[in-house]
Amino acid sequence: MNSPGLIPVDEALRRLLADVEPIPETEEVSLAEASGRVLARPVIADRTQPDFDASAMDGYAVCAADTLTGGSLDVIGASAAGRGFAGAIQSGQCVRIFTGAPVPSGADAVIIQENTRLEDGRCIPLEPVEAGRNIRRAGNDFARGDALIATGSVMTPGRVALAASAGRPTLMVRRRPRVAILATGDELVLPGDEVGPSQIVASNSFGVAAFAQMKGSTVLDFGIAPDDEVAIGARLDRAVADGIDVFVTIGGASVGDHDLIGPVLASRGVALDFWKVRMRPGKPLMAGRLGPMRILGLPGNPASALVTTVLFLEPLLLSLAGRPVESREEAGVLGADVPANDGRQDFVRASLTRRGDGRIEVVPLPRQDSSLLSTYASADGLLVRPVGAPPARRGDPCRFIRLD
Repeated sequence: MNSPGLIPVDEALRRLLADVEPIPETEEVSLAEASGRVLARPVIADRTQPDFDASAMDGYAVCAADTLTGGSLDVIGASAAGRGFAGAIQSGQCVRIFTGAPVPSGADAVIIQENTRLEDGRCIPLEPVEAGRNIRRAGNDFARGDALIATGSVMTPGRVALAASAGRPTLMVRRRPRVAILATGDELVLPGDEVGPSQIVASNSFGVAAFAQMKGSTVLDFGIAPDDEVAIGARLDRAVADGIDVFVTIGGASVGDHDLIGPVLASRGVALDFWKVRMRPGKPLMAGRLGPMRILGLPGNPASALVTTVLFLEPLLLSLAGRPVESREEAGVLGADVPANDGRQDFVRASLTRRGDGRIEVVPLPRQDSSLLSTYASADGLLVRPVGAPPARRGDPCRFIRLD
């Protein structure tokens, strides 16, 4: 059943990530640049929020005991956000107050305006209010010196807002992984260039670059190298000199006469962690290391390149960034019959639909050739079919991976 020389997907991923450590370099960025970044230092509050007792509602700041008698209160001023009432209230008095405004000295409650009536400039409480009602106490959210966001946290929009509220204009974060992408092949030309009779337009590098950028990496385009060991080797040497974290090649990773990535890596003393994985699409996948730089050689067929990007490049980038790597597989239900599987683990491009019962229905797309970029672009996810899986019927449980 198992093809000789191939290693399982799980084993390949384990080898790829076995000794990966987060990038140690850090940098200080503004809050505007912080989204998606990984904290290198915790966020400690520089201020208390709120730093005064604030009204939670529009209404009147009162002494709660005055609302028990049913009498009217003298309105002596107003307190608005950014323009608090400077004085203090006494028994029998109140202050018109708005949401977020400071509660005046002497007041111990806010009665909402719907529970009052205004007559001749005086406020008449229509029902009593207890002390503390509708007041947000100083420090209710956090206090100066509180540890708000831990080192290693990914900065989500909510965390960025929290850091801003804490008075932190900049954050110390891990440097982004630097990824160089090199397409190889005499047949490749750039989009917009004239296409010769034996040439095709290079597309894979743009998809891989978009994915790496989406996952928070800095991407450098190393262009297209011809099928020439000297040219490929020069790009590899440049990547080392530039301090690249991950050198990604596309194409040339198989065993044909024009597949030169392996020989070039060998000439630089790179020992491959693996070469050929028991999967479809994406069998000719290689990984190695040159000094601190990781090398990932992706296959040249579009679906193969993009599927291996999801399965291998993403977890590598997450690990380097100091982010957790979690399985992307989810439980679903088949929306069509599928045949028995052979000796390779299949990742079948599929559409995903949420059913009325809340489960995700997974329907394989009709054309699965690894050269078909249109099929990949139309897919919502990948149906995961294990090695040697028996035939399955519509309605049977399955596993799938969402495509971003």
